[in-house]
Amino acid sequence: MPLHHTTPLIPSNRLSQLVGAPVWLKMESSQPSASFKLRGMGLAAERAVAKGAETLVSSSGGNAGYAVAWAGRSLGVPVTVVVPETTGARMRGLIESTGAQVLVAGTVWDEAHARAKEIASETNGALLHPFDHPDIWEGHASMMKEIADAGIQPSTVVVAVGGGGLLCGVLQGIEALGWGPTPVVAVETLGAASFDAAMQAGKPIRIPRITSVAVTLGAKRVCDRVVEQSRHHPVHNVTVTDAAAIQACANFLDDHRVLVEPSCGAALSAVYDSHPTVRGAQGPVVVIVCGGAAVTHEQLQHWLQVHTG
Repeated sequence: MPLHHTTPLIPSNRLSQLVGAPVWLKMESSQPSASFKLRGMGLAAERAVAKGAETLVSSSGGNAGYAVAWAGRSLGVPVTVVVPETTGARMRGLIESTGAQVLVAGTVWDEAHARAKEIASETNGALLHPFDHPDIWEGHASMMKEIADAGIQPSTVVVAVGGGGLLCGVLQGIEALGWGPTPVVAVETLGAASFDAAMQAGKPIRIPRITSVAVTLGAKRVCDRVVEQSRHHPVHNVTVTDAAAIQACANFLDDHRVLVEPSCGAALSAVYDSHPTVRGAQGPVVVIVCGGAAVTHEQLQHWLQVHTG
């Protein structure tokens, strides 16, 4: 039985008005771990345990680790999550609340992942990469099947992109459903734009640093698979400012009573700001509301003051 839940797909009157086309919201924020990550990480954890893993090790900016911790508790196996220094106390506490061990290593996710690999080797644990594995892509693809089961075939899908795992899953799901060249708008913040850098270069490249508040988008290099898939499918890479992502979070809280992280706000901002890739779409626009557990109302108010004046 899957560890993730079937999430609501709801219409947004406000966003439909702004875009000039029906906008539907796939509410991955309602997963038990508050983000889409439970789909892919849950499937990867289930398969690792089925193969005999007695402990799970993950690296994460927060949400993937929280999903692995949630999965480990559900499966009855211990979990160690290595997070970078940028992962706040709230997220560390959430992961620990499941019974998982949290270790801090490095200033960015890449450095935390290097330490997680060492720990997995030392303990003979199953290392679960947060975005670069076929099990993860397959798990994330399940949301597209749910959209189809609800009777919606999007003309455009809008999604945030960090390391590329969610985008891989969305593209895999579209292909499996036979939806042809359905355009996908992949949005990231300027201070974490590793996918945009890869698209500009024609291959994954490492960006020098992460400066965005959207730290859960903070992979310095996207996975090879997402660039390969994007060569064969219409993917429009869009970058937005931190201010735009944060303002979208505030707007979404007012309009839909749901609090999400700036990583999710990046995708929402493309719709709130009626980006040319979605404006006047010829059919339903589906936005993946990827969620995120690290944000609080107080933190959002601070970001608004600092970044939007």
